[in-house]
Amino acid sequence: MLQITTKPLKRVEVITVKGRVDSSTAPEFERALMAALESGHHQIVLDLEGVDYMSSAGLRAMVSALKAARKGNGDLRLSNPSNRVSEVLQLAGLTSIFEVYPSQVDAVGSF
Repeated sequence: MLQITTKPLKRVEVITVKGRVDSSTAPEFERALMAALESGHHQIVLDLEGVDYMSSAGLRAMVSALKAARKGNGDLRLSNPSNRVSEVLQLAGLTSIFEVYPSQVDAVGSF
């Protein structure tokens, strides 16, 4: 089961994700990311502490949201990815394109 919570702060939208991001839940995950961007929030922190599984479909959603955020002069930054998510990011070679922070506070403060 996937849970997505969105919390707008002053300059940043924090999206907290819990559960599994797989081929069946990735569209919902992508909609949440795109909804934040469409509402004008181009500075996004994605808190991935509670994600126990991330598929390639989830990674694709993150990469497309990152590109869209950067088009709007923003960024998508990751906070506290679980060990599983960190492994997947490394295997996919995505650690160089995403800025990863140890905590949500650090990630929010980076903007």
